[in-house]
Amino acid sequence: MLKRNIKITFRLNAKEHQRLKKNVKKTGLSQETYIRTLLAGYAPKELPPPDYHSMMRELNAIGNSINQIAARANATGFFLAEEYAMYMQDFRRTALAIQRAVTQPEPR
Repeated sequence: MLKRNIKITFRLNAKEHQRLKKNVKKTGLSQETYIRTLLAGYAPKELPPPDYHSMMRELNAIGNSINQIAARANATGFFLAEEYAMYMQDFRRTALAIQRAVTQPEPR
């Protein structure tokens, strides 16, 4: 774990302070984490929209349903495993792309 024992104090004017607070609030991070993320060369993303998590749950439920259908189809012999794997790979790639697009910080 990183040990952070160096304290840095700096001053902001009222406008800068308001801007910092506004940007920090948009991300849901603490001021310290927000500034460290900027120092690491990344622009923190804003909090995802309120329905993001419900959309991801729905997408995961769809994936689970596909998986159950595929398992049944595979057991009966009316399904190609390669085709199933291809669709599931596409599904997972799409879900991860949505998650990254909404939550992962971007390089500055």
